Amino acid sequence: MDVTSYQVDPGSYDEMFDEQGQVRPLYRELAQRLTDLGDADFARRRRMADVLLRNQGVTFTVYSDDAGIEKVFPFDPIPRLVSAEEWERIERGLIQRVEALNLFLRDVYHEQRIFKDKVIEPELVYGATFFRREMMGMDPPHGIYTHVVGTDLIRDRDGTFLVLEDNARNPSGVSYVLQCRSVLKRVLPALFERYGVRRVDDYADWLRETLQHAAPRGASSPTVVLLTPGIFNSAYFEHSFLARQMGVQLVEGRDLVVKDGAVCMRATQGLQRVDVIYTRIDDDFIDPVVFRPDSLLGCAGLFAAYRSGAVTLANAPGSGVCDDKAIYPFVPDMIRYYLGADPILPNVPTYVGGRPKDLTYMLEHLHELVVKQTDASGGYGMLIGTHATREQVDEFRARVTASPRSYIAQPVVSLGRHPTVVDGQLEGRCVDLRPYVLFGDRIRVIPGGLTRVALRRGSLVVNSSQGGGYKDTWVLAAAEEGRPVTGEPVDAQ
Repeated sequence: MDVTSYQVDPGSYDEMFDEQGQVRPLYRELAQRLTDLGDADFARRRRMADVLLRNQGVTFTVYSDDAGIEKVFPFDPIPRLVSAEEWERIERGLIQRVEALNLFLRDVYHEQRIFKDKVIEPELVYGATFFRREMMGMDPPHGIYTHVVGTDLIRDRDGTFLVLEDNARNPSGVSYVLQCRSVLKRVLPALFERYGVRRVDDYADWLRETLQHAAPRGASSPTVVLLTPGIFNSAYFEHSFLARQMGVQLVEGRDLVVKDGAVCMRATQGLQRVDVIYTRIDDDFIDPVVFRPDSLLGCAGLFAAYRSGAVTLANAPGSGVCDDKAIYPFVPDMIRYYLGADPILPNVPTYVGGRPKDLTYMLEHLHELVVKQTDASGGYGMLIGTHATREQVDEFRARVTASPRSYIAQPVVSLGRHPTVVDGQLEGRCVDLRPYVLFGDRIRVIPGGLTRVALRRGSLVVNSSQGGGYKDTWVLAAAEEGRPVTGEPVDAQ
C-alpha cells in the first residue's frame, strides 16, 4: 500500500499526516507496515477481512433501499490510533458529561431546580419529543437513568475533540467495534503486538455487570434480558450479538407477560421472572397501555411494573431528553451547574431555533450553516447550507419558520480526516468517533469506540444509512511509541 501519494486536505485536520504531508509520530509504525505489505498483500488481507465479516453476518438494515434492506456495513482496514494521553482526556470528559446528564434527568423529573435557576428554559425540555411526563417523580434504581450512552465526537480544524451529540436512548454500533477488532487481529496481528492496543472485548462483561447492578433491590441473582423489536430492526444483528456475548435471553414483547405485578418471560419450563430489561426499542412502544396503544413491540403493564420497582428498564424511559439537539447546547451549563466544574470536552457552537435571537440569526444565515432537526438521527432531517441549492435552503427556511423549536443550527465544522482505502487508493475521508459509556456501580468507558467514516468524497455525513463505513479504533496503552504499559490489558497475537 503506497502512502507516499496521499493528498493532505489543507482545510481539515488529518490524523495520520501533518500539514507538510509527513507521517505523524504516532502513525509511523503503521505507515511503514502498510508500505512493507505491498498492494497485493494488502488487498489479500482486505479481502480476508471482508469475508470474515460477511461470514459472521455483520449487517445493518436500510429501510429506504428498494434493492434490499439488509446490507454489509463497509469496513475500512486502516485503523485509527488514539494516544494514551489523548484518550485519558476523552475518558475524563465523557465520565463528567454522563454524570451531569444523569443529574439533569434526575432534576428534570423531580425538583426542576435547573428551571428555577433559569439555566435552561422549561419549554425547551417539555417540547422535547422524548420527554416523558410519566417519569415525573420516578426514582430508578441507584438514581441511574442512562446506563448505556454513546457520545459522538469529532475533531475540529485544530485537531481538538468536540462533542457533536449525545445518544442516551439506545445507542447502537458497539457490536461492530467488537467484531471488527476480532477480525483485524487476524488480518494485521503484528501491529497489535507492536502498538499495545487496549482491549475492547471486556465490553459484554461490563454491560452485563452494569445491567445486573441496575436490578431492583432484593434481586440477589438478577435475570437480565435484551428486548428487541425483532429481525426487521436495523440493529437486530447487534441485539442478537450482545445477548449471546452477555449470556442473556433475547426476547420480543410477545415473550413477556406481567403477572401479579412482576414481569416474566415465557420459557420452555414455564414463566420465569425478569429483573432487568435492556430495552432496544423506543419508549413509545414499550407498553401499549401507557404509550402507543397500537404497539405490538412491547408488553402491556410493563411500565406499571417498572414504576412499582418490580423490574428495571435500561435505559430509563425519558432519557431521550438528552438526545434532543435543542438540549445539547446546554450540557456545558449542566456540568457547571451540577458539578461546579468547567467541561473537559467542548461542544460545537449551536443556535437554538426555540430562542428568538438565535432564530433570527439562523434564518439570515441558513446558506452557511448546518441545520438539524432536533429529534432526527441517522443523517436525516439535515441541511448543509454550504452544499445546498437555493431551493433546498428555501425549503428549510419554511420548515424552521413553521416550527422553530424543532431545529438547531451549527457552523460547518471541517471534520477531521483519516486515510481510507477507496478503489485501492489511500484517500482522506471525514470521520467521527462514538465511544460507549456504561453507568453501573461506576462509570466506565470502552477504550476506543466506533469510528464512522464518510466513504463518499467531500461528504460530511458518516452514518451507515447515508453510505458511511467504519474503522477499528486503537487506543494505545502507552505513549506515542506504542510500547505497552506493564499490567495494562492489551490486544496482541
